[in-house]
Amino acid sequence: MNESVKEKNYTSPRYAFNDEDRGEVSQDNLFPMHETQVPYSPTLGKSFVGFKEALGFKESGGDYFTVNTLGYLGKYQFGKETLKLIGIHNPVHFLSNPELQEKAFIANAERNKWVLRKDIKRFSGKVINGTKITESGILAAAHLAGPGNVKKYLRSFGADGFSDAYGTSVAYYIKKFSGYDTSKIEPNKKAKVKHSA
Repeated sequence: MNESVKEKNYTSPRYAFNDEDRGEVSQDNLFPMHETQVPYSPTLGKSFVGFKEALGFKESGGDYFTVNTLGYLGKYQFGKETLKLIGIHNPVHFLSNPELQEKAFIANAERNKWVLRKDIKRFSGKVINGTKITESGILAAAHLAGPGNVKKYLRSFGADGFSDAYGTSVAYYIKKFSGYDTSKIEPNKKAKVKHSA
């Protein structure tokens, strides 16, 4: 009895293929398919956490404890002057504290969103240099280059570009980080990191 095993004879709801629709009956008609099996994915998609992690990975490979050749610090590669703007005055403590770095990311994004609020409203959905402008792309570019350089880029419709010391441009960040959900970031002119007691 050397019969070959056929997939259709052993299909079950737990191990069925994902191309079957909700409510469809499996091929052998023994096990109804009550829900579509969604393949596991380690990605965070276009969520806000996905945005933070993608940006942190691009900036430092996700390393909280790194300092680059220009002295930028941590997972999100903050400059000391930017840290001062959001209420952090001890870069050594900042570098050794991942929780503080995450708070700094949020505070900086809130501040940038306030500074760029009119430009976000005006340019979101428009296309500049072949790239659809989104809020998340604008906020990522502001993290790279500061909100002033992003304003110049947008208001010149891409003619006035900016690149950092490593050659990464505002245009590249606007495109790379397009389409993420950054609605959780509230614009805040006076955003500061709240230090734990």
